[in-house]
Amino acid sequence: MKLFPYAHATHPRWDMAVGLVLAQLRAQMTLHGYAPNPTLGVLYITDRFVPNAQDILEHLSGELPEVTDWSGTVGVGVAANNVEYVDEPALAVMLLELPTDQYRVFSGVAPLGLTFEAHTALVHADPHTADLSDLINEMAARTDSGYLFGGLSSSRGPSVQFAVAGDGNVKGQGAASGVFSGGLSGVAFGPGVGLVSRVTQGCLPVAKAHQITSAQHNVVLGLDGEPALDVLLRELDVTLDEPREALHAVRATLAGLTERSGLSGAGTDAPTITRTGNFGSDVLVRHIIGLDPQRYGIALASPVTEGMELAFCQRNVQAARADLMRVCAEIREELEPQELALESATALAASEAEAAPHPARGIAGAIYVSCAGRGGEHFGGPSAEMQIIRRALGDVPLVGFFAGGEIARNHLYGYTGVLTVFTGN
Repeated sequence: MKLFPYAHATHPRWDMAVGLVLAQLRAQMTLHGYAPNPTLGVLYITDRFVPNAQDILEHLSGELPEVTDWSGTVGVGVAANNVEYVDEPALAVMLLELPTDQYRVFSGVAPLGLTFEAHTALVHADPHTADLSDLINEMAARTDSGYLFGGLSSSRGPSVQFAVAGDGNVKGQGAASGVFSGGLSGVAFGPGVGLVSRVTQGCLPVAKAHQITSAQHNVVLGLDGEPALDVLLRELDVTLDEPREALHAVRATLAGLTERSGLSGAGTDAPTITRTGNFGSDVLVRHIIGLDPQRYGIALASPVTEGMELAFCQRNVQAARADLMRVCAEIREELEPQELALESATALAASEAEAAPHPARGIAGAIYVSCAGRGGEHFGGPSAEMQIIRRALGDVPLVGFFAGGEIARNHLYGYTGVLTVFTGN
């Protein structure tokens, strides 16, 4: 297994930022243990560089002719190993060396063909796309595993995506440049590409989970047979007799939803709240957008049905940090054998100051997609989220972006992080 070269930089001028990235990539490609012949590039830019997206892609493609395929998107911030760039012009790039018959770049105008056996896929999506949840479900159904990972573009202006195949463009785009907006794009991976992926939640339940026993559209009317609003006010320890305090508490509260077999007849067996008091990986966190005092209901930013489980929650720094460390530990445990060779044990036992990306870790590279509302201060300071990953997972090649929604399995999440590592098999 070869490590994936990766690089990141910030600079007011796009050409200077790209020059810094190219210098890092070329240096790594000459190092022992790094992939010398990558063919697939993953490119993330901040929204400050959207006007220069075409120039950036063309310059990278021209300077790295061996990289024939590109995929990526824009975020309000981008990330790399140990660092985050938010609200500044920056980009992050990772070059993957994979068998060319084990991946395919796709886009909305050039969907994944029926001849490619997709096991999973990295997906980037425009948040303004109609019927987005249905498209994500359809894409997941096209894969053998049913598992997608990725996120929605986030930008204070236009959103862009990158999709370039070996001939310079995705087949079917005609004269398109490889930079476009709308729909879904990404990379489908075959069964020969080893991946391990986990979802980390950023919210902590305030009480137990309830079954939705009455609902209409997006309004929860009953929880465990009680009026939903009564349950919410009781768990927040507020009353409508003091509307200012109640409104403040409700605004700080969200709803975690899980499909259940119950009354709806279909669902999942994963727990809404785990034994540790955290959310399970199938929980979808949604905003509370209003209260209905006449019907004692709670309006959510998502349709609800009877039989679902709901747990009220709040964003919590300690819970987010602990859960992020948990998923990193789970990934390491899955990848590390019970008995390590001396070289592997030495590499994995090195202190953070001495550690460097090493094939013995079993990770060629990683992609991390985090909610735009999670970075920075939510974890204790600038770049804190990425520093937690480095301490918990080890020093590995990693790039990512801060999204307007996160994709894992066939779900569209919020307030989560999706960490995916490429393994050596």
